[in-house]
Amino acid sequence: MEEDYSHLHEIKYSEDYNRSYDTIYIAEIQHLGLRTYRVLKDKDDMILDNKVDAQFEKWDQQWARTDAKTKKATEKYFGTQHAEEVTNEAKMALYRTENILKYTLDVDDTVDWNTLKDHKVFNAVNPKTGILSEIGKVPLPEPPEYSALPEKPNLANFQPTLSFFDKILKSSREKKQQQAEYFFNVAVKDWEAKVKEVEDNNQVIEQAHYRSQQTYEKKIQSIEKKAQKAEDEWNKEKEAYYEKQTAYNENIDHLERLYLSKDPVSVIEYCELVLNNSEYFDLFSKDFDLEYNPETKLLIVEYVLPAPDTLPRLTELKYITSKSEFKESFLSDSQYEKLYDATIYNITLRTIHELFEADKADALYTIVFNGWVNAVNKATGNNVNNCIVSLQTHKDEFMAIDLSRVDPKLCFKNLKGVSGSKLAGIPAIKPLVQLNKDDKRFVASYEVSSQIDEGFNLAAMKWEDFEHLIRELFEKEFSTEGGEVKVTRASRDGGVDAVAFDPDPIRGGKIVIQAKRYTNTVGVSAVRDLYGTVMNEGANKGILVTTADFGPDSIEFAKNKPITLISGSNLLFLLEKHGQKARIDLAEAKYLQDRK
Repeated sequence: MEEDYSHLHEIKYSEDYNRSYDTIYIAEIQHLGLRTYRVLKDKDDMILDNKVDAQFEKWDQQWARTDAKTKKATEKYFGTQHAEEVTNEAKMALYRTENILKYTLDVDDTVDWNTLKDHKVFNAVNPKTGILSEIGKVPLPEPPEYSALPEKPNLANFQPTLSFFDKILKSSREKKQQQAEYFFNVAVKDWEAKVKEVEDNNQVIEQAHYRSQQTYEKKIQSIEKKAQKAEDEWNKEKEAYYEKQTAYNENIDHLERLYLSKDPVSVIEYCELVLNNSEYFDLFSKDFDLEYNPETKLLIVEYVLPAPDTLPRLTELKYITSKSEFKESFLSDSQYEKLYDATIYNITLRTIHELFEADKADALYTIVFNGWVNAVNKATGNNVNNCIVSLQTHKDEFMAIDLSRVDPKLCFKNLKGVSGSKLAGIPAIKPLVQLNKDDKRFVASYEVSSQIDEGFNLAAMKWEDFEHLIRELFEKEFSTEGGEVKVTRASRDGGVDAVAFDPDPIRGGKIVIQAKRYTNTVGVSAVRDLYGTVMNEGANKGILVTTADFGPDSIEFAKNKPITLISGSNLLFLLEKHGQKARIDLAEAKYLQDRK
């Protein structure tokens, strides 16, 4: 399919006349790609169109050759550049994988408590200045323009001009003087009236100006009041911010003191901080569980190791110019297996090194590292979660080793570590020491299911019986894999109702179970409480079972969290799965509760 280059064509038609006054049709054409220009003429407009088409076809052929060369050169450039970038990234990933252990040797793994503190300055801007700037936008009152008072008549200006006869004749002179006095008095009265009028008008102007001034001052006061209120609120926010920050930082100090005093919970939290701070450059996702025995200073680390198919394998990406395609090169199977084995041993040694090096409280004497891998067993096609390495070592013994010069596998074996021959095959081994399942909160269980018949209303049973029923149900659910479920001391809808220990590596370890014999929809607070319990217990998962249903907020909160919600209908299904039929009637249960 030929490429369309019409978007590169520009045509401008016009007409002219020759000497014989015949019409000449003109086409000014341009090819934007080639940047060529030509003027074509003909007496026949159809012939002219053919000429235009022929010229553009010729130009397009020329442009196609040029464009192909350009694209090929561009493709080669970007293809080669992309190949180089990917190759460099691949080499860096392999380098980081091969040097997982060496990287940490140059890092002080001790937790810097100061970096955990919040030192951020309250950066919200004081709103007062911004609000006060509004004052400049308030128009000032116009200055009053008073009218000037008229000039008072001057008696001298009204004196009559006396003639010679007026000076001789008294009567004539007095008459003129009386007239002058009369006109003066009239002028004075007129002046007084005008003065009053001006003064009255000026008073009106003054009152209007006063009102304007009052309005202006009220606006200014309103803005100042608004600014002060905003600043007061800002000061409160600032004070609250620093109070919260101070409390948080004091909590860090408290945690540090607890850790240095070897408080067991704080020791675990500190060790979690150490391992969480460990930088693996996203080579794999870190996940682990810790248990600490303060009497023996023993720390058990259950560590999730990368699966055999997750480590970097690409060595190079080449761009084949002649084929316009990429070619990848990978580590051979034997090279990759060797890399995987070394990586697992390196992670094991690195984890122990980081914990011992950071142990400023001298709370650790022994560390047991159990490395688990969750992957597909290629021999069976089934998912497995096997412990493939287990190592127990003492602090003095381990810290005497120069890790910068050891072979990781030989070092591991010298420390009497246990592992299979080829770790990439996920060979399962028995951990040297495992997590302790003992919990003083556990109480004796009793059977409830035998008392339930097909018409029994679960929503109306005693809450303690309901908890033991749930314990029985999950004991049956986990029994096929050798699981164990224990009920804790009566909590009346709070804390842990049951704890399951599931040895199945897929479903994993410790599971907190809470039973809610509710007649109303379970709110999000119950789900939040369960999630907090899961975190506090260091469990792998939480299960919330109810006779009712879960609200939308509860379901939304549980998303992407290690929480399973089992509603009343799901509960009936599980019971039926294990041969137990019952019913849930919330209305009946409410009625029975109201009667009590």
